[in-house]
Amino acid sequence: YLKDVDGTKIARNYALGWVNEGLKDWCITRDLDWGIKYPGDESLTLYVWVDAPIHYMSSTEQWAKKIKRPDEWKKFWLPGNGKLVHFIGQDIVYHHCLFWPSMLKGSNYNLPFAIVASGMVKIRNHNFSRSRGYVVWIIDDYLDKGLDPDYLRYYMVSFTGQTRDLDFSFPTFADKVNIELVGTLGNFIYRTLHFTKKHYDIVPEGKFDKSLKSEIEKGIETIIDAVNEYELKKVSDEILRLASIGNEYFQSNQPWALVKEDKAKCGEVLFNAVALVKALAIFVEPIMPGVAETVWKQLGLVGPDVHKVFLDEALEPPKVGSKIENPIPVISKVDDDLLESLKIIIDNRIKAAEAAQRGEPQVEQEDMITFEDFKKLDLRAGKILTCEKVPKKDKLLQLEVDIGTEKRTIITGLADQYEPEELTGMTALFLVNLEPKKIGGIESHGMIIAVEKGDEPGRWLPVKVDGVPPGSKAA
Repeated sequence: YLKDVDGTKIARNYALGWVNEGLKDWCITRDLDWGIKYPGDESLTLYVWVDAPIHYMSSTEQWAKKIKRPDEWKKFWLPGNGKLVHFIGQDIVYHHCLFWPSMLKGSNYNLPFAIVASGMVKIRNHNFSRSRGYVVWIIDDYLDKGLDPDYLRYYMVSFTGQTRDLDFSFPTFADKVNIELVGTLGNFIYRTLHFTKKHYDIVPEGKFDKSLKSEIEKGIETIIDAVNEYELKKVSDEILRLASIGNEYFQSNQPWALVKEDKAKCGEVLFNAVALVKALAIFVEPIMPGVAETVWKQLGLVGPDVHKVFLDEALEPPKVGSKIENPIPVISKVDDDLLESLKIIIDNRIKAAEAAQRGEPQVEQEDMITFEDFKKLDLRAGKILTCEKVPKKDKLLQLEVDIGTEKRTIITGLADQYEPEELTGMTALFLVNLEPKKIGGIESHGMIIAVEKGDEPGRWLPVKVDGVPPGSKAA
């Protein structure tokens, strides 16, 4: 099996080396307070890499039920023509090349077609570890800050590879977003669609430029080869290359001047630029599905359809006469203030983790604030007049809050814990002199104060202050 399995050499060779050394008995239980109890002896728990991979199968079954085709999971896991590809870190090669395939074979299930071992995700050169504190929390540190998950996917795909680790860094992440996504990809898409909308309103007439079409054909070939080699970084590199070609094409043809001299010729230039925008939406969809759907809608197409089209559709330019729908920038820069606050959060977390490893106290003097600092906080009772979900942001709610002297728009990341009607009408405690900040594209003017339940981590309860009018101060 190991000699024939597809994937990366590093995965096969590691596992084969272990086999050649001679396999030994493997203890599959642990003496821990947490985990799946071992059948027959509940004082023991199963080693996590015995029970965790089974969720690959059960999650596929959950997906099949969700799409209302409950037997669809069998296509992948029962013996047949289904292909399973495992993307894993290098530290769990043995589990996925030896133990898990053995469990599947012994249970008469389909074996993985390919095992792809990629570089590790680290932070400040430490392996990720929740227990030690070397971690970036996706909800608290990312989604609740209004950052788009599409950007994180692009960062991870475009930075790491089969032999290159990703040492997670918010400044590097911001550079990827601001320079590559906003400055190159987003710039070309927006300037093309905005200019076309302004001067033509529709996709103008034109013929597909042979050289541009050839570049798209080359892009399709490169992407297919990259996916077949499991080198996804090559996919993001190719997308960026084509976006750069688009910017050069737009700049060299100077449509802002051409539209005044020869509107028909300018229309042909824009026809080709829009065709490249369409191709880029298709190419970027697996990495940035939200961005792709937004572009698809701006092209006058049905947004969700972009998730179903094949690569070859990139060679079909948009239909002449199709209406361009209200172009807006599809990618936003990472705000400098937000970046600085994220750097401080990670800096403090890593310092605390390193101090704990050295046996030092985890609370340092620099984490303390003075009474004068505390007095600067303006905490007031606010009545939530309305509450609604922020479109396309699963974690965010938009509140309209009466704080006594005025009504404020405040964004909070509680949408995964409360329905809007549960918060509407509530009088809660708010910080009202917080600097305004755009969250999820909406400017927030304050913050609701909530308490995390000590016996239920991740569960946040707004601090309710019943019986007092809006604007009442807390101290």
